Amino acid sequence: MNALNPLGTADWRRTLRINNRRTFFVITIFFLIYIALGLLVDTYIDSGKYPQVPLSDIFTGLVTLQLFPLATCVMFCVAAVSLFVTFTFHDQLMLLGTDYHEVTPENAKSLEEKQLYNVVEEMKIAAGLKFMPKVYIIDADYMNAFASGYSEKSAMVAITRGLMQKLNRAELQAVMAHELSHIRHLDIKLTLMASVLANLIIIILDIFFYNAMFSSRSDDNRSRNGLAVVIIILRYLLPIINILLLLYLSRTREYMADAGSVELMRDNHPLASALLKIQQDHTDNQDAYSAAYQQTPHENVRREAYIFDPVQAGIEPIRSLSDAFSTHPNIKDRLAALGFKYGDK
Repeated sequence: MNALNPLGTADWRRTLRINNRRTFFVITIFFLIYIALGLLVDTYIDSGKYPQVPLSDIFTGLVTLQLFPLATCVMFCVAAVSLFVTFTFHDQLMLLGTDYHEVTPENAKSLEEKQLYNVVEEMKIAAGLKFMPKVYIIDADYMNAFASGYSEKSAMVAITRGLMQKLNRAELQAVMAHELSHIRHLDIKLTLMASVLANLIIIILDIFFYNAMFSSRSDDNRSRNGLAVVIIILRYLLPIINILLLLYLSRTREYMADAGSVELMRDNHPLASALLKIQQDHTDNQDAYSAAYQQTPHENVRREAYIFDPVQAGIEPIRSLSDAFSTHPNIKDRLAALGFKYGDK
């Protein structure tokens, strides 16, 4: 079987440029959504202050700064702070809710942890990366891994203890080569921005949603009640925008990372074997892993970054509209791109 990926040699420099542009687009949309929400809240507040003034005039006054858009300024600041926090604490955000620890050559607790660090270091050299990513182990039995960060210098990789223990060295190398390919392509920044910021938007909107729900019941002002209805409708429409942002994380990035793994390993068998083991392990332990994923908070933040999507595989239940759409190609298609048919030994 041909060891070269049918996709051909990945043009990772072109991919890097595309991912940088997409990241800028996602951040711009994020700020625009926050500003739009702020204007909506300002209009809602000022309609109570000036009940005789048409909503269109109030909105025009806010846009032209004849009325001070306080909520809009606050929302812009919230967006800026959210972006700053995302960049500054990206590793903690991506690991929220998990039991994890960082692995270094000095604190490795076992031969397995030392081997993991060595494997990442080997793949870092093979990928031509200038900086060694931080290495984290998540104390979980299910098999998964992801990379994150906003630059090569800030990059990190995380791997569950289950994956570390159940893969052989070649398979572990292939998975780490996949994750380091994400770092080399800088789609880790795009994934970080899209997944974390999209979830923050929902949290912020929920605050306005519940406020509008309760205030609309006790307020007789028709304009304010109308705006409350708009906020309530947005609460159910905005997840669709989040879906579009997340689907902007093209499935191609997973194929590109798979191709990068094959390129670094000079062999397609280890990654194919690792993907099959991960799929089979989740199938064999479906009930236990489903409970584990559900009991781990903030899994929705990590889902797009994982090498294996538990929702798509039916391990983790669909709990929201966005869960019905996967940014990952299925295992069958990924194996086909690697040159294998699903079910081949």
